[in-house]
Amino acid sequence: MALDRFGRNIHYLRISLTDHCNLRCVYCMPEDMIFRPNAELMQDDEILRLVQLFVNLGFDKFRLTGGEPTVRAHVVDLVRELAHIPGVRSLSMTTNGVLLGRLARPLAEAGLQRLNISLDTLDAEKFRRLTRWGTLEDVWQGILSAEQAGLRPIKLNAVVVRGYNEADVVDLARLTLEHNWQVRFIEMMPFAGATDLQVKQTVTAEEMLQRIQAQLGEVEIANGGELDGEARLYRLKDAKGEIGFISSVTAPFCAACTRARLTADGRLRLCLLREGEVDLLTPLRAGATLDDLRQLILDGIWWKPWGHGLAEGVIPLNRVMSEIGG
Repeated sequence: MALDRFGRNIHYLRISLTDHCNLRCVYCMPEDMIFRPNAELMQDDEILRLVQLFVNLGFDKFRLTGGEPTVRAHVVDLVRELAHIPGVRSLSMTTNGVLLGRLARPLAEAGLQRLNISLDTLDAEKFRRLTRWGTLEDVWQGILSAEQAGLRPIKLNAVVVRGYNEADVVDLARLTLEHNWQVRFIEMMPFAGATDLQVKQTVTAEEMLQRIQAQLGEVEIANGGELDGEARLYRLKDAKGEIGFISSVTAPFCAACTRARLTADGRLRLCLLREGEVDLLTPLRAGATLDDLRQLILDGIWWKPWGHGLAEGVIPLNRVMSEIGG
């Protein structure tokens, strides 16, 4: 068991498979983003070795992220290997959905269990403006393919940016009336790269909820009021699905945090919104023993921060979002 100094059992690891992406979302990275050479990123055998080590430390829940994880070469084969490691109880992925039309079924057959899919608007023109490179049709087909492949429950993630898509929360929430999906609205968080936009154009969860209720009616609390991961859930009257709010900025859920992150270049990041990291890839490549690596992980987790410092104006600037993995 990996405990931090506050007594939290850290057993959930988000693994960034790559910092590369096939979109250039305005809140995530500049359009002329330069990515790391593949040689600087974790290779398949290194990911598998580290995951086995994390499993031995009590980690049982794993989420594959990016950048965009589906652009990684041989991602289906890697998922298959990860899914067959004894002790991996939960294996999921966060994706922009662009490539799911052809990858959803192979990923499900390889052992992937669930997907979170980014969808910030249902307006094709706004979608292009937000993502710079993407088409809404590709993502919508990806969502339907994922559902047909049995990658349920479908969770759709919408980052809400003032001046871009704050009005679109209503149409996105309306999807839950006919689909048994969870549509989750995320407060934009500040990082390097697009910091000014992220700080000045944040829309709070309270504002989103008020907008939805003004047009779609009152909501009721779902899931017994308990968080589902990071999301607080609600249900519209007679809806098949749920809406959720991830309020990292205005209502942090740090006390319940059980997660750590492994960046694509092999750094253990203890808090999404803090800069502290532990380099695991360099010692792994230098021949460190499993006991050495185990101690590095345990020591790092012990000093996991209680939470972020956004209220005090502390913004992590050592990486853009795509380099961390969300």
